[in-house]
This record gives sequence, structure tokens and C-alpha cells, in this order.
Amino acid sequence: MQCPGCHTENREGRRFCTKCGVPLAAACAACGFANDATDQFCGGCGAPLRPTASPVRASPPPASPPPGKFDSPDSYTPRHLAEKILTSKASLEGERKQVTVLFVDVSGFTAMSARLDPEDVHGFMRRAFELMLAEVHRYEGTVNQFLGDGIMALFGAPVAHEDHARRAVQAALGIRQALDAYQDELRATHGVTFRVRQGLNTGLVVVGSIGDDLRMDYTAVGDTTNVAARMQQAAGPGHVVASEATHRLVSGYFEMESLGALALKGKTEAMPAWDVVSAHLARTRDVPARIFSTRWASTRRRSARRTRS
Repeated sequence: MQCPGCHTENREGRRFCTKCGVPLAAACAACGFANDATDQFCGGCGAPLRPTASPVRASPPPASPPPGKFDSPDSYTPRHLAEKILTSKASLEGERKQVTVLFVDVSGFTAMSARLDPEDVHGFMRRAFELMLAEVHRYEGTVNQFLGDGIMALFGAPVAHEDHARRAVQAALGIRQALDAYQDELRATHGVTFRVRQGLNTGLVVVGSIGDDLRMDYTAVGDTTNVAARMQQAAGPGHVVASEATHRLVSGYFEMESLGALALKGKTEAMPAWDVVSAHLARTRDVPARIFSTRWASTRRRSARRTRS
């Protein structure tokens, strides 16, 4: 059974995740049927599993963050972004905003622990997180959760941007390019490989309290965060998968290929999804759009031509 918070696979029969403590099943108060933690209606009797009048709580409990400089948001957020957040936090709290959510999962580091020195593994992970944070902050997004070997980032809140969807996709492509280069380095020096999967979705959130250390509480309206997490889970290694909501806002700025409608866990209907290939060579007033992952995209096309031939 996969944890909805950190995505760790747990043995059947577990009620809580053994890695982050998130509940793995929601028992129906009416009939006692064990449902997935993300289910909204009971699979045994159809009764609602949570009050329908309340918005869905979307932020998963924080997993253990990387040690050191990643202990709290104020320790890894650039000063100019921190000042923007703290200056405007009084007007943000309780505000309903549209944002784009990015999930990044870098899997494979944990498996290295069995054959590499723990200090080396710690160093590899630390550098990977630094690369991810740099790209998120480049486009003024904020990282509000560390999830196992990945991150969850928001664009559009608490730092407001009308083009938050474009910024999120640019950051995702930047992360892919940076981690591809990092993996080439690790493969040559240590024989280490890892997999990067990313997912994006756009929707409404209500921003809650923002602490002096920049920790932010928020509630998603209508499942915004869960869909982003499902998009990440559906992505193949090295791919960025965006929801239809994100695609509608950015399609003119990026080369994107339709993946059709995907069956996502916890969803009764399949949802359209798009594979982000690269950025179009263009320039906007707010964000310079440049070609990311050119090597990755050209390699992909050559591989497709070989397959067809």
C-alpha cells in the first residue's frame, strides 16, 4: 500500500506509514470499511468520509527534511523572497488564491545506502536538494514540504505572480536539466544513477497562517495538491507531467505532448495529462523563456525515429 504523503510502499495491513506516520486507511464511521486515506466516500457503503462542507486538507504531514540548512524554510529561502513573504503575510492569510503545485521525486538515493558510505549518500542528497531549491527560487516559487527524496513547491502563493503556471513549468524543466547534469557527474565518478519524476497541477488554495520562520499552513480547494501528486506518480523517469488545468495556461509557451486521459488513484474518472518536452524559444515581459533540456528533447526524437524505422 503506497503512502499518500511520502509515497513509500508499505506492507498490506499497515494502518500508518512506517516512514512518515501518515494514516494509510480511513475507516468508515458508518460501516467500518477500510478505505484509502485519500478516498472521500466509503467503498463499502458510499457514506462520505469527511464533512462535505469543509475544504479538503491537502498538505501532507511533513516528512523528515534533509538535515542542516534545510531544517526550516527561513534557513533555505533567499532573503529577498523571505522579505516579500513576511511583508505581505497579513494580507495573504485566509486569502483564496490560484496556484500551481509542483511535486518532484528523486528516487534511488535510499537504495544507495546499502552499498555506499552514509556520508557520501548524505552529500549526494544534499546537493540534489540544493539544485532543486535553486530552480524553484529562480522563478520565485516556495518549497513548503520535503517529502522523502523529493519536494513540494508552490508558485503563486505566498509570492503572487499572474504567470505562476509558466514559472512552475520553467522551474520543473530547470530541475530536470540540473539533475540530468548532476547524474552524469555521479555516474562517471561513483557509478550512481537515480530517477526524477515531476508532476504539476493548477488550482485554488486558501492560505492559512504563515509563521515567522516562513512555515505556511494552507488548505487546497477541490483536491489541487492531490492531483499534482498523482501527476508526479504517473510520470516516467526524466519526465514532467502536467494536468489539463496547467496545460491550458502554458500551452503556447512550451512543447507539450498529450498523454491522453490517465486513470489516477482515487479518481472516478480518467484525467487528461500532458508530457512537457521543452520551452519554446521566446521572451515574455516577466519571465525569459529559454530552451531547457535541448539535449534531452533531441535524444528523445532520435530514439523515436529509430523505433519507427
